[in-house]
Amino acid sequence: MNEESRLIPVTTDQDVVRVRQLVRTVAVEAKLSLVDQTKLVTAASELARNTLVYGGGGTVEVSRVRTEIRSGIRIVFADQGPGIADLDLALTDGYTTGGGLGLGLSGSRRLVDDFTIDTAPGEGTRISITKWCR
Repeated sequence: MNEESRLIPVTTDQDVVRVRQLVRTVAVEAKLSLVDQTKLVTAASELARNTLVYGGGGTVEVSRVRTEIRSGIRIVFADQGPGIADLDLALTDGYTTGGGLGLGLSGSRRLVDDFTIDTAPGEGTRISITKWCR
């Protein structure tokens, strides 16, 4: 169940910075540890940049979430870009289409507690990550 949610359009580099700042603020409010704050902000920064660079822009929704036993932060990155043709390959460490280190998707997945991705060629990409409070 979402307690509160904030949607940020991502169309410029400045929007990626805004995502990072919002995620840091919400992570502090949620009382994530400093290490978990850093992990979540790092993952969010990578995925917001991917939304801009590979997806042609999109949206990022940051939400506080709560279940009966725990609370956390869920972030959903969505774009209407070309999608990911080979998801298994894209999630492989070292694979890159843009000349980077190839750690964006796979590295982000390791930094969070829950990671789901829904993508298809020509249909865009939607990635949801969650970091739970310890």
